[in-house]
Amino acid sequence: MSLNAERSYKMKLRDVENAFKYRRIPYPKRSVELIALLAISCTFFLFMHTNKLNSRLKEMEVKLQPSEFSALGLTGNHISGHDAGKHDDINTLHGTYQYLKSTGQLENLDASQLNNTPKAERDFIFYNRLEKTGSQSMTRLLKHLGDLHGFSTFRNIVRPSRPMTDSDEDERDLVDQLFELGEYGAYVEHANWVNFTKHGSPRPIYMNMIRDPIQKVISAYYYQRHPLIFAQSLMRNPKKRIQTKKYFDTTFNDCVRNREPPYCVFDAHNPFNGDWRRFSLHLCGNSEICTHFNSETTTQIAKMNVEREYAVVGSWEDTNVTLAVLEAYIPRYFANARSVYYSTTEKFTINSVSHDTHLEKDVEEYLRSSFSFEYELYYFIKQRLYKQYIAVYKDEL
Repeated sequence: MSLNAERSYKMKLRDVENAFKYRRIPYPKRSVELIALLAISCTFFLFMHTNKLNSRLKEMEVKLQPSEFSALGLTGNHISGHDAGKHDDINTLHGTYQYLKSTGQLENLDASQLNNTPKAERDFIFYNRLEKTGSQSMTRLLKHLGDLHGFSTFRNIVRPSRPMTDSDEDERDLVDQLFELGEYGAYVEHANWVNFTKHGSPRPIYMNMIRDPIQKVISAYYYQRHPLIFAQSLMRNPKKRIQTKKYFDTTFNDCVRNREPPYCVFDAHNPFNGDWRRFSLHLCGNSEICTHFNSETTTQIAKMNVEREYAVVGSWEDTNVTLAVLEAYIPRYFANARSVYYSTTEKFTINSVSHDTHLEKDVEEYLRSSFSFEYELYYFIKQRLYKQYIAVYKDEL
């Protein structure tokens, strides 16, 4: 990832009683026995169901306990691919709020304990953006905020191709080059998490964005097959293989159903599994273990990095929450971010390709299974984002 003379073209961008009235109603004496029998039956019915519910709640409580990789009390480990489509649960802002309230955590929730920005040893943002998560929109927002607050945003030129991970030498070269950019700036690139401390450099402010794992993959699939995008990639990399008409016409459902290699085989043993297909790699780092697809170990390392290193990992799926958290936790860079974004939203809705998001049942089942740990990481990050938001705005909720 060297930023040498050939690659160091720095593009400056400036970027949510009933009141029951009791009345005494006279009952015939003959009805008393019937009412008593009904009361006993109802009491027994409620006892049985309450006991069952209590057991389920205790089971849930155990699953929601902090793991060794989480000090938040919201690990996301209880989420499975089968449950990923549910809404009124802990994976929503309302659900997270109700959980924190019901478990007594809400009262003592402190935003400062969830804020990693003060841990940064350098006033510089490292945004190792994930593919197809709206990173172009966030980069453009950083540009506008830079114009407003007086900082510069740098990004490297787009390379024709790149390895899944970088060597220690490339990593060290990147760290050294970024250090030369000085203070009060932001660097944006598709890159894996980098441990600056390991290379003797001060820790920056880490940030990132995520998106539903399957929707991310669908978006990437159609983006790469858009004729204009494909033509641009050919210009960057003349050695790229020219595809047939079938390549552009094949739907995502058909590609996955036929397990067409390499793009539509989501298998832990498939050597392809490029970094555009998941985000655990970007949040895990450049070690070999981070290349493992849908891996529990990779997921846990990524969780640990998010919790201990990243100031904010947001999502355009929760635009207002994300911008509010960025304003609160990285204020020097994101002050007035909501005002800037909502005043000219059309400027930040870019680089999107219209496509069919419908999934056939068999395809969805296969993907839910293939991305089970990606969903665990996804919900972990969403819960953390909600908790950060609630910590700041709990008095207003």
